[in-house]
Amino acid sequence: MLTIGLIKEGKIPADNRVALTPAQCKWIEQHFPNIKIIVQGCNHRCFADKEYERAGIQVQDAVDDCDILLGIKEVPISMLIAGKTYLFFSHTKKLQPHNQQLFRSIIEKKITLIDYECLEHDDGQRIIGFGFFAGIVGAHNGMMAYGRRTGAFKLGRVFECKDYRHLIHTYFGVKLPKIKIAVTGSGRVAHGIVEVMNLMGVTEVEPDEYLERKFSYPVYVALKGSDLYVHKETKTYNREDFHRHPEMYRSRFLPYTRCSDILMNGIYWSENAPRLFDRSDIDDAFTIETIADITDDVNGSVPINVGDQSIEDPVYGIDRSSFKKTDPYLSSSIDVMAVGNLPNELPRDASRYFGEQLIKFILEDLVTGGSAIIDRATIVNKGIITQPYAYMNTYAGL
Repeated sequence: MLTIGLIKEGKIPADNRVALTPAQCKWIEQHFPNIKIIVQGCNHRCFADKEYERAGIQVQDAVDDCDILLGIKEVPISMLIAGKTYLFFSHTKKLQPHNQQLFRSIIEKKITLIDYECLEHDDGQRIIGFGFFAGIVGAHNGMMAYGRRTGAFKLGRVFECKDYRHLIHTYFGVKLPKIKIAVTGSGRVAHGIVEVMNLMGVTEVEPDEYLERKFSYPVYVALKGSDLYVHKETKTYNREDFHRHPEMYRSRFLPYTRCSDILMNGIYWSENAPRLFDRSDIDDAFTIETIADITDDVNGSVPINVGDQSIEDPVYGIDRSSFKKTDPYLSSSIDVMAVGNLPNELPRDASRYFGEQLIKFILEDLVTGGSAIIDRATIVNKGIITQPYAYMNTYAGL
């Protein structure tokens, strides 16, 4: 019998998402008789303990006897159980300084860490994540911020909606001005952004039209890798080469900063990749007033991202001259929406979507003891850093 535990989220601020919903847990126990699921009691999860109990799933405080532990965000060091196998978003693969001690503790406690972010198909595409709902919420918040800045329209908050279906109904009757919106990325986040654009009645146009024409209605352009980057020497774009050698590419985004009102940023960014623009590009010709940085890397692809806001207060301003943080919606500033846990505004929908991917692509591999996909996502195996992540040895203090 394999026992899977759904752990209580301990990171502050508290995250209320979960890897598997009550209905999904029930389905797993019915279709996999050799699996038992234990839910660690929690009073801030989007699905209440009673909902799991009604589905016939055992709820208890201790999960020490479980074989595999499923979380969402980083597990606080004090909550780590030695020798266990964990799946969660560790946010360590980029050598993030704020999680260095967590990573060292995982090694010290001889834990096996399988990171959701590293679960990929053979072609490198991410298998599971919350990106789609990050895109949904981020796009909504970006539009909300622009509406508040200009007074042209009004949108409420996502977390005030019961669910995604309710959110969609709030778009009925919203009339947008003739604005131009640049959407970057091609993954789940970008798909979520585009979903909101379409629901709000924003028309997609091609890049050349977007740059050259004025429109009497709201439009957006979807910019993928080949639209955003070009090799410094060959003047071409190759996706595989870009991911191997991002430092050899430069950004092609600058012309879009001269005609866009809103930037919805959904690209994956790494330290060596070019930024979409530089601070020095922010001059009188820079027309972007609102940036929804859904990717949310501090000083990353958006160089005026100076850090996270909260769900309750998602927007800040950046002064166009000093680049210092200001209140939002000032004429002298550019508004930035940057929140690290956007899907938490639609936690039940986001959890349901996440669990579906987990069941479809990962569960059977976990049950049978592993696979190439699991191996590639295992950063630490019983306290030892695996070969693909050997570059993390110094980070771990080894």
